[in-house]
Amino acid sequence: MATSPTPMDPIDVFWHERMLKHETGTGVFDSGMDPGFLDVLEKHPENSDRVKNMLSILKRGPISPYISWHSGTPALVPQLLSFHTQEYINELIEADRNGGKMLCTGTFLNPGSWDAALLAAGTTLSAMKHILDGCGKIAYALVRPPGHHAQPTQADGYCFLNNAGLAVQLALDSGCQKVAVIDIDVHYGNGTAEGFYRSNKVLTISLHMNHGTWGPSHPQNGSVDEVGEGEGFGYNMNIPLPNGTGDRGYVYAMTELVLPAVEKFEPDMIVWVVGQDSSAFDPNGRQCLTMNGYREIGQIVRSLANRLTGGRLLIVQEGGYNVTYSAYCLHAMLEGALNLSCPLLSDPIAYYPEDEAFSVKVIESIKQYQQDTLPFLKGA
Repeated sequence: MATSPTPMDPIDVFWHERMLKHETGTGVFDSGMDPGFLDVLEKHPENSDRVKNMLSILKRGPISPYISWHSGTPALVPQLLSFHTQEYINELIEADRNGGKMLCTGTFLNPGSWDAALLAAGTTLSAMKHILDGCGKIAYALVRPPGHHAQPTQADGYCFLNNAGLAVQLALDSGCQKVAVIDIDVHYGNGTAEGFYRSNKVLTISLHMNHGTWGPSHPQNGSVDEVGEGEGFGYNMNIPLPNGTGDRGYVYAMTELVLPAVEKFEPDMIVWVVGQDSSAFDPNGRQCLTMNGYREIGQIVRSLANRLTGGRLLIVQEGGYNVTYSAYCLHAMLEGALNLSCPLLSDPIAYYPEDEAFSVKVIESIKQYQQDTLPFLKGA
């Protein structure tokens, strides 16, 4: 393993162990159902094991000297109302009081879940406040349950509270004029997009597999023509990528689509919404990213932050469901964010050969559409 000198700006990681108390159960994938004819039922994909490995690789892996640890605190209900409606929060509180509820397909609020959700939201807010107060430049909220599918009025996709959305609103309320959100989770960050769909102060960019809608809880398609409304027209950029896009395709999309847009937008804060479910071995994704891809994306986002926001960057954890490989990809991603000169960990798993030709064609067509349609990108 190569070693690198400690960078000037370590990553401040915000975490609280009670987030592990969110129990999602077992069943056929994320259904919670026992069909009666299987001897072995799997844990729900969003289980505590995945985050335990992320936690341990940061504490005991070679990246540990570059990490500073901080304890998160639960969010208060009034803080949640900056993004969510009172009616929706009341629904969650009532579900918790009554012992739990399946809020939508695959999304279970069980005893202990509401406490974990409040801690995830509050921990993310603590990480953002740490940056806003000038106590550090790069903060990472290692949180669960995830949040980017949670919309102002409903739960979705394992998410109850929109952790990233709450942090973006805190930045705006604290004096930031414009915030850019870059979401690389394998699924469309529909909740965050919905929350700022009519705002020209937040540029939401989501790179995701082309999965479309998955029912009433997720009515958004994540297609290129969902671009925002009213004052927010043009400030929601969807980048639906073909299945199997891989490292080179993702880096091409970052270079050709994300970099020019964020540079043109000129934010004073960047929120990087991350999920390792875009990896080559994730049960929820088909995008074939490897550690090298995550590392290079981390370097790209870090360079954007250095140029545009004085280095200020909030990283918020979302998906990533392969219990082992997600942790390795997180390690590589943060190596990239630290801009280390050499990798600290090698990839333990062989990966698929790549052919980026089709992905490049799709990305070029998205680029042309955005330049023709989004007012702030015309002429870019």
